[in-house]
Amino acid sequence: MRMLDIILKKRDGEELTKDEIDFFVQEYVAGRMPDYQASALLMAIYFQGMTSRETADLTLAMAYSGETVDLSPIPGIKVDKHSTGGVGDTTTLVVAPLVAACGVPVAKMSGRGLGHTGGTIDKLESIPGFNPFQSIEDFIRIVKEVGVAVVGQTENLVPADKKLYALRDVTGTVEHKSLIASSVMSKKIAAGADAIVLDVKAGSGAFMESVEEAFELAQEMVSVGIRVGRSTTAVVTDMSQPLGMAIGNALEVREAIEILKGERTGALKEVSLLLGAYMLYTAGRCQTVKQGREMVEEALDSGKGAQKLKEMIRAEGGDERVVDNPSLLPVAEEVIAIKAQRGGYISSMDARSIGQAARLLGAGRNTKEDKIDHRVGIVLHKRVGERVEKGETLAEFYLTKEENLQEAIDTFSRGVIIDEQPPQTKPLVYGVVTREGVERW
Repeated sequence: MRMLDIILKKRDGEELTKDEIDFFVQEYVAGRMPDYQASALLMAIYFQGMTSRETADLTLAMAYSGETVDLSPIPGIKVDKHSTGGVGDTTTLVVAPLVAACGVPVAKMSGRGLGHTGGTIDKLESIPGFNPFQSIEDFIRIVKEVGVAVVGQTENLVPADKKLYALRDVTGTVEHKSLIASSVMSKKIAAGADAIVLDVKAGSGAFMESVEEAFELAQEMVSVGIRVGRSTTAVVTDMSQPLGMAIGNALEVREAIEILKGERTGALKEVSLLLGAYMLYTAGRCQTVKQGREMVEEALDSGKGAQKLKEMIRAEGGDERVVDNPSLLPVAEEVIAIKAQRGGYISSMDARSIGQAARLLGAGRNTKEDKIDHRVGIVLHKRVGERVEKGETLAEFYLTKEENLQEAIDTFSRGVIIDEQPPQTKPLVYGVVTREGVERW
């Protein structure tokens, strides 16, 4: 088999066989294929596309390119949840303990944040003592004992994705639904869960800015999941403004704790409860999504979700007291209020700009090697559609140094638009994609 023949075949719009896809992934991961040939095939895929069968074969080839996790020692259907990325998106810290409190094991491997989006592992590391880098054996043990564990991805998990994503990033081939779907789903499959719920974001702070593109990606990923034997659901949600009111690691953990303790409502809580309902439904724990919603609400109202978060924190070496006393989290002492320069209605809050402002304060990174400051970030006081008076506080900046402060203020201010007339607000959820098809809301 020759790589040149595979490139020519896809260049001409033909369908690749499973053997050809396996050959490509195996040879590239092993270092026996030059970058220029892999780049040529990626570009051919970008323009010619892939069928659902090809995408599934690519996903499996990538998933089994390295270490995989066998969750069979854990009784029951194991569920995982994945977000395509956003700002103020702390749903995992809310929904994972709630679902576990309902009797469904949650085994989740997460990554770090990059650019304007936040990473679950970074947020968890803001909890004193918390160690997300557990061995596979300890990961499985914690899920068996506690019902939930959120850990960092192992270095040997899906090496094909690491190599191919780095290549896509520098060859202009990132934005293709089959390549994105195989990247996401290969990691979920390698991590071993039986059921997968995807939170596919649409809007200015998301990878897919248009709702149509988000639905297309959701359909592609659900199709791949079903083809490879995983019960898969995708919920398409809005990311045109930050989901939560906090952007920044310890600040987001505090907000998640407040939701679990029944002290806060809002968009983050609503999306978390919806995802939890679908996680229970997709895992077969309930007969309807409505029943699932009732179950996660009961886990929230009874305090079982907050208790489950404490148990997970303790099992992973962290100080569980933060759940009862969030002041134990490391939060910057210096707080600057950002005031409205005019009165009117908030017509838009660009999630990407606000995320970039938080990154400039030190809450995010440009490269995976960058250090982040868990103490800093932004707490919003307003959301789209709300009335604001001139001089009223739009947000608070938590900072530990003045460096980049003015740039952060300018970036934030450019992202918040105030008009005289109230805007037409966007829905929080656009719809859901299941095995049965697409349901738009």
